[in-house]
Amino acid sequence: MAVPVSLTVNGRPVRIEVEPRTLLVEALRRDLNLTGTHVGCDTSQCGACVVHVNGRSVKSCTLLAVQAEGARVTTIEGLGSPDKLHALQAAFKRHHGLQCGYCTPGMIMSAADLLARNPRPTEHEVREGLEGNICRCTGYHNIVAAILSAAAELRGEKAHV
Repeated sequence: MAVPVSLTVNGRPVRIEVEPRTLLVEALRRDLNLTGTHVGCDTSQCGACVVHVNGRSVKSCTLLAVQAEGARVTTIEGLGSPDKLHALQAAFKRHHGLQCGYCTPGMIMSAADLLARNPRPTEHEVREGLEGNICRCTGYHNIVAAILSAAAELRGEKAHV
């Protein structure tokens, strides 16, 4: 039995019908065709599925779509645009903070939440803020450099990374 769920996704009101056990990540990918949100582990450990729900980062594989009723959800597709990348997206590109790219949307969404709460993080705080995200390709050095660079850019400063 499908149930209706109304939410705002990337600034746009949407209404979908889902089975009560449907995870938010499944609804985003399957019902809304927002495939930038990835499923990487099936155990909520990797962070590839991170989105923002009401302004906070959430692993969308741990939240049922029905629990998001009335919520504001932002996915990687809502963070920037092809014409104007978000500062984090541009910094990941500039600092080669990705390899295969599978974890990148979750990393960027976690980093965006971190920078919203702490616009001047230290390297240690960035690394700590990414603890729920796993990258199997890199050593995290370029990811951290990208986030620190984006933080400086968002503050209107020149990056020293």
